[in-house]
Amino acid sequence: MPLHGTRAAALLAWVNSTKACPNPLDDLSQLQDCSVFLRIINKIHRSEEGESVLEQPLPERISFILGFLQKHCKHKTAAESLVSAQELLEGEELALAKVAVLLLYHTSMSCKSPGDWSEFDYKTQVELASILSFVLDNEESLNENLDTFLQRKALLTSSSSSSSSSEEHSPLLSLPHKREVRFLELQKIASSSGSNNTFPGPLSSPMGDIMQTPQFQLRRLKKQLALERENREELEVELAENRKLITEKDSQITMMQQRIDRLALLNEKQAADQLEPKEIEELREKNESLMMRLHEALKQCQDLKTEKGQMDRKINQLSEENGDLSFKLREIGSHMVQLQEALNELSEEHNAALAQSQEKQGQLESDLRAALQDKKCLEEKIEILQGKISLLEDQLTKLGDSSTQEKGEVMGDILKMEELKQEMSTLATKGAELQATVLRLEEEKQLREAALQSERSCFHEEKQQLSSLIASLQNSLSESHQVRERLEQDLRVQEAEVKA
Repeated sequence: MPLHGTRAAALLAWVNSTKACPNPLDDLSQLQDCSVFLRIINKIHRSEEGESVLEQPLPERISFILGFLQKHCKHKTAAESLVSAQELLEGEELALAKVAVLLLYHTSMSCKSPGDWSEFDYKTQVELASILSFVLDNEESLNENLDTFLQRKALLTSSSSSSSSSEEHSPLLSLPHKREVRFLELQKIASSSGSNNTFPGPLSSPMGDIMQTPQFQLRRLKKQLALERENREELEVELAENRKLITEKDSQITMMQQRIDRLALLNEKQAADQLEPKEIEELREKNESLMMRLHEALKQCQDLKTEKGQMDRKINQLSEENGDLSFKLREIGSHMVQLQEALNELSEEHNAALAQSQEKQGQLESDLRAALQDKKCLEEKIEILQGKISLLEDQLTKLGDSSTQEKGEVMGDILKMEELKQEMSTLATKGAELQATVLRLEEEKQLREAALQSERSCFHEEKQQLSSLIASLQNSLSESHQVRERLEQDLRVQEAEVKA
C-alpha cells in the first residue's frame, strides 16, 4: 500500500526545513543514504557526533541511527521492531517515513524553543500536528498502528455535514455537540500555562496549538525531568570519584610530608654525628626526589580542587533549575485546581439537564397513559355502538314485510340507526386522532430516551477524560515534588560536605 501522500509531503517539508541537506528534497526516496538523518541528529545535539559516521558505509549509518532512536526516544524496546534495518537498507519509503516521524517527535520534545512554524502552510501544519498527536496517543502501540497511519487515505467528511443539518431541528440531540465544545474550552484552560513557561508557540498555528496541549507539555516536562535526573546522577558519580581522588592525594601528601619530616630529622642527626659525605649525598638525593613527588601531588591536589569548583558551579546551576521546577509545579497545581472546578461545574450542569429531562420524560409518560386510557374508552364505545347497529339491522330485516304503520316505525329505527352510525364515525375519527397522538407521544418518548442516553454517554466520556487529565497532572505533580525534595536534600548534603 503506498504512503499517504499528504503526510509524506508534510514529513518531507519538515526534513527540508531543518536545512540538513544542501538542496530541497522532492521525494522521501532521496533519504535512502541516511546522510540527512545523521545531520538532523547532529543538529538536535548541537554536536558532530554523527560526522564520522557519514564517511562509513550505509549499514554502519543505519546502525548508528537505530542506536540513537533506541537511546533517546521513548520507544526504546520497540525501536528495533518498529524500524527494520533491512527495510532501511533496501530504501523502503515506509521505513524512511517512520524514521522521519520519530525524529520529528524527538526534536519537538527536546528543543527548548519549538521554532517558528509560520514557514509551513496551514495544511502542512495540520498534517504535522496530526502526526505528533498520533504518536502521543499511540506511544504504547506504535508497532501495530504507525504503518496504517502512514498509509491510510484521508476519511471523507461529507457524512458529517449531512448529519449536522438534521440535528439542528432537535435541541435534545444537539447537546453532545455543545458538550464537546465545552470540553475543548476546558482543554484550553489546562494548556494556558504554556504562555508563561519555556514552551512558547504560535497560538494561531496547528503546530503551536498541539504544543500547548497538557498532554504534550506533560510529556516534554517528564522528558526534561528524566534528562535532569540522568545528568545529576552522572555529576554525582563524577563528584564522588573526584572526592575519592582528593582523599587519596591528601593521604599521599600526608605520608610524604611525614617521610620528609623524618628525613629532615635524620639529616640533622647525621649532620650532628658527622656522617660520611657519601651518605649525606644519598639522603639529599632522596630528599629532592621526595620534594619533587610532593610538588606533583600538590599540583594534582590543586587540579582536583579546580574540578571541585566546577562541580560546585554545576550544583548551583542545578539549584537554579530546581527553582524553575518549583515554579512549574505551582503552575501545574493551580491549573489542576481550575480543571477540578471546571469538572464540578460540568457535573452540576449535567445534573440540572438530567433533572429537566427526567421531568419532561415523566410528563410525556403521563400524557401517554392518559391518551391510551381515552383510546381504550373510545374503543369500548365503538364496540357498544356496533352491537346496537347490528341489533337494529336484524330488527329491520324481520319487519321488512309488515304493515304501513309498522313500516313507519321501521323508518324511525333506520333514522335512529343512522344517528348511531354517525356517532360511531365521529368516535372512530376521534380514535384515529388519539392513535396518532399516542404514536407521536411514543416516538417523542423514544427520541427523548435516545437523546438522554446520548447525553449521559457524552457526559461520562468527558468526565472520564477530565478525570484522566487531572490524574495525569496529579501524578506529574507528585513525581516533580519527589524530584525537588531529593534535589534539595542532595544540595544540603553537598553544601555541608563543601563547608567541611
